[in-house]
Amino acid sequence: MARCLIGCGSNLGKRREQLDLALDLLRFMPGVELVAVSRYLETRPIGGPAGQGGYLNGACLLDTDLAPHDLLGALMSVESTLERRRDERWGERTVDLDLLLYGDVVVSSPDLTLPHPRMATRRFVLEPSAEIAAELPYPPGGCTVRELLDNISVPHPLVAVVGVPGSGATEVAMAVADATLARLVRAAVPLPETEWRRDEAPRHATTDAVSQWLAVAESWQRALAADQWHDDPHGTITDYWLDWVPVAASVCLSKEQSARFQSAFEPLAKIAVAPHVAILLKVSKDELRERLAFRKRQASRHSDVFADLPAATAVAATEIDDQVDALVHLQDHLERKLRCPVDRCPRAPKAVIAIEADDLAAATADATAAVEAML
Repeated sequence: MARCLIGCGSNLGKRREQLDLALDLLRFMPGVELVAVSRYLETRPIGGPAGQGGYLNGACLLDTDLAPHDLLGALMSVESTLERRRDERWGERTVDLDLLLYGDVVVSSPDLTLPHPRMATRRFVLEPSAEIAAELPYPPGGCTVRELLDNISVPHPLVAVVGVPGSGATEVAMAVADATLARLVRAAVPLPETEWRRDEAPRHATTDAVSQWLAVAESWQRALAADQWHDDPHGTITDYWLDWVPVAASVCLSKEQSARFQSAFEPLAKIAVAPHVAILLKVSKDELRERLAFRKRQASRHSDVFADLPAATAVAATEIDDQVDALVHLQDHLERKLRCPVDRCPRAPKAVIAIEADDLAAATADATAAVEAML
């Protein structure tokens, strides 16, 4: 039997009656044993179309011998029985049953992601969940459900919006900070100029390269100094993650230079505030290629959303492909570092929200909703 956590919500019709009925249907479902049910909390709608009514949200804990996809199908059948409609993303619903955790199983497939990809910043999920399943493990963060809630409940949370050059991290961070009244901190200086490549032997490992990368790390660290951290309730949004610097440097420096850089970087990182939440902007290979081409066209202009990309005036198609491949490789490297187990990377955030960023407007809306859900 697997112990599972289910999020429950309703904001349409007779909300309490519908939630109670959904739980009754689960209680008598073959292969499912309902273990605990939280109280219902009145919460405001996050994201989605305007004008929605408030939600009743709760959580339930169950044991099951159903496989993850079978359990998901069972939850969807309950929703269908209660006339749940899926006409609009984050739209009103008679009942919503989300499979949040299935033991310590981690799954990423087109129709199921475990743990639930948005639960780590959603207060309306974590508060009722912590009431009945505080010690349930959350594998990606190496923590418990209670620790996830504590993570977003600090007096002044730090949310890092991160991505490879060309991801639009700065623009998204600015929009999220504006929408949530958070303090905005932008990277004081950009990463050292380089044409991102996947060479075995880095082409840009000049004799002063370590100093260049350390200068970036030092400038980024100053705004994150723990002894000068703020305490207003709105939090801080950055368009960078301090540990992103060694990740990027590792693909540009030789092994010997990387070791020297890391040795000097560690003391800086130890006195900086680590992010409580990271929002990772993921861009597809085709979109990165389009943005590189756009950057080439905009090289002589004053305003450019993707100014952190190479701006060569004449680049062969094969070189662009090399740069795109390198950026995709770097993006994978960044995601692995963000999701690194806490015992190997203690500064990695407990909550990482990955957002597809080919459409910057949609990515901004998703990132804003993720931060607003913390409040």
